[in-house]
Amino acid sequence: MYKRVRLKDTVEVPPKHLADVTDERVKALLQDKLEGRMDEDVGSVVSVIEVHDIGDGAVLHNRPGVYYEAEFDALTYDPDMQEVADGTVVETVEFGAFVGIGPVDGLLHVSQITDEYLTFDGVNQQLASSDSDKTLGVDDAVRVRVVTKSIDERNPRDSKIGLTAKQPGLGKHEWLEGQRQHREQTGEEAD
Repeated sequence: MYKRVRLKDTVEVPPKHLADVTDERVKALLQDKLEGRMDEDVGSVVSVIEVHDIGDGAVLHNRPGVYYEAEFDALTYDPDMQEVADGTVVETVEFGAFVGIGPVDGLLHVSQITDEYLTFDGVNQQLASSDSDKTLGVDDAVRVRVVTKSIDERNPRDSKIGLTAKQPGLGKHEWLEGQRQHREQTGEEAD
């Protein structure tokens, strides 16, 4: 879920910018430091929006810059457990598909895509069903639910988000549209 949050952090202003310690300078330093970083408490920092307060500078022994604590607003993305999200397949592998949801990728394990048996087609970079014409490949739009989450702040690339598409109303958008059309034709009600 995207959220606007108020945060505090410390930035080092290098000596060449000490005459220009403005909200914009501090905002740019915060953007360089934080945007794209994962944090267990707030999720992924998407954007530093606005600086509200810059504290007094502090000098540290043997460090050339001056350190300022700043209070600012940031846009963050933190997928909530059981949250339903629309995303795009960014990569397929033998064991599933990586789906971009917001600024992060989650794993849609092959066992969580459909009840049909799927095999990996390396030539076409897709997962394909042997029971039907269902395929899932790069750039396909999917609706998924977040079922597990483990954030690694030190190494954000090692963070893990587990997804499922095996519940009613979830899956590849194309499959969902086909289900909706079938229900309309047969007069069935949605699950």
